[in-house]
Amino acid sequence: MTASSKASTVAGGVRLSLAAALLVVAILLHASRDPWPVLRQVHAQELLHVRSPQVLGRMVLEFDAVAADLYWIRAIQHYGGERLKPSGAPRGYERLYPLLDMTTSLDPYFSIAYRFGAIFLSEPYPGGPGRPDLAITLLKKGIAAQPARWQYHHDIGFVHYWALKDPQGAAAWFRQAATIPGAPNWLLPVAAALLTETGDRTAARHLWRQIQEADEEWLRKRAERALLELDALDEIDRMKERSR
Repeated sequence: MTASSKASTVAGGVRLSLAAALLVVAILLHASRDPWPVLRQVHAQELLHVRSPQVLGRMVLEFDAVAADLYWIRAIQHYGGERLKPSGAPRGYERLYPLLDMTTSLDPYFSIAYRFGAIFLSEPYPGGPGRPDLAITLLKKGIAAQPARWQYHHDIGFVHYWALKDPQGAAAWFRQAATIPGAPNWLLPVAAALLTETGDRTAARHLWRQIQEADEEWLRKRAERALLELDALDEIDRMKERSR
């Protein structure tokens, strides 16, 4: 047997051993939730305690996608386990972001982990950790990995609107999402409507005029109606001012 073939055999053995080890971890993660006496001492969080993506990346070799799946499963287990605790019981979601961060470091294209992870993080306590800031951090990490995915920009806008009660910030992110090729044409009208809601009629009018140039007839009609509404709001304000 040549030196190269021996090296290939050894490498193959290492890969098989690692795959088997990961399979065992997956089984233990599942089994640790069962009430069997022999497994009661197994704690899933202890099996996935590595916090450094670089260290873990070297450990798992080319099995990073498998490891990412394991961390994603653990993130779901952690979130669900805390959320389903009895009413009044203390909930701690401190492991959620580290698990999601590790998942997306191992697999930077794991879109579900970014999008659903952001929802989990932004849920108000006790239904979630109440960390919209970490949700945005996670989604920005997704944007850095996949700049062409308009969904991540949209999701940050969603976090701004629902979790942060910041419609103006949401409008900015929806507007940014709309500039990405392949983004749906309803994003700009949503952004314009949010600007109207915040009272920024100048910015809203500017955006509706852009939408007025759209190819789709329904968008042009929606923009025309919105501009008439803005004009009416301006006239109401002038009438109030005159009546004082």
